[in-house]
Amino acid sequence: MEQIHIKARAKINISLDITGKREDGYHEISTIMQTASLHDTIGIKKVYKPDYLKTVSNLAWLPDDERNLAYRAAKYLKERFGIEEGIFINVHKTIPASAGLAGGSADCAATLLGVRNLFNLPLTDDELRELSVQFGADVPFCVMRGCAYATGIGEVLKPLPPLPYMHIVLAKPPVIVSTEEVFKSLDLNAIHQRPDTERIIYGIESRDLTEICEGMANVLETVTARENPIIEEVKEFLMEKGAVKAMMTGSGPTVFGIFNGRKVAEEAEKALKHKHRDFDGIFVTRPISY
Repeated sequence: MEQIHIKARAKINISLDITGKREDGYHEISTIMQTASLHDTIGIKKVYKPDYLKTVSNLAWLPDDERNLAYRAAKYLKERFGIEEGIFINVHKTIPASAGLAGGSADCAATLLGVRNLFNLPLTDDELRELSVQFGADVPFCVMRGCAYATGIGEVLKPLPPLPYMHIVLAKPPVIVSTEEVFKSLDLNAIHQRPDTERIIYGIESRDLTEICEGMANVLETVTARENPIIEEVKEFLMEKGAVKAMMTGSGPTVFGIFNGRKVAEEAEKALKHKHRDFDGIFVTRPISY
């Protein structure tokens, strides 16, 4: 095999709670994460030049050096396992950047999986997840995929059953959000609505969409939505268009709405695109486990 293509799938936080702050400065989180069908595509090709490592993208502004997680992932595996061939990586982006959808982490995870598979490296899935946390807290989940309850900084993962049938509308406003700044501004004492994790897990296990939605919340909305009113506006719009629940994912600013059917989700997507032509991306997606 000379080349491989891997789908780097987006991540959605079905719930997100912050339970404390650690001595190392990181926050302890409690979150239920789900892989979405929306994806970037990572193409990886062997190049018969020993020291060759290159990353290209369909986006001119995307870094092609150590600042790029896909590049760093490939470099790490190449050096650790003494891969003699060169590696060429083509990152085709569809997931909006800085959106709370773990696009960079997904690209990193897909690169780790792709390089391992292409070069037949002696790494199990569990070993790959364990080493992947050095590239970011979301990377282990992006390696695992599916639905999971995550604790720690996001790296302690408990697999959950697939979500029940639903379609999801994702909307990324033209807003720049710094995850670091959101966490710095978070006041744990000012949080009044937290997710009911036990209720959500019960809903997932019993395939009860109402129970899932009733338990959902994202405490980081207390920072990001307060500073960016467009987030609440989009949530309200999606609910008016038939969403069972609308919430921000991650540190934002992307908002997602959960819909019972594809047709109503597509109608909401169309209406949102008509209303907000300046958004960085509006998509209909669905939960996926692979």
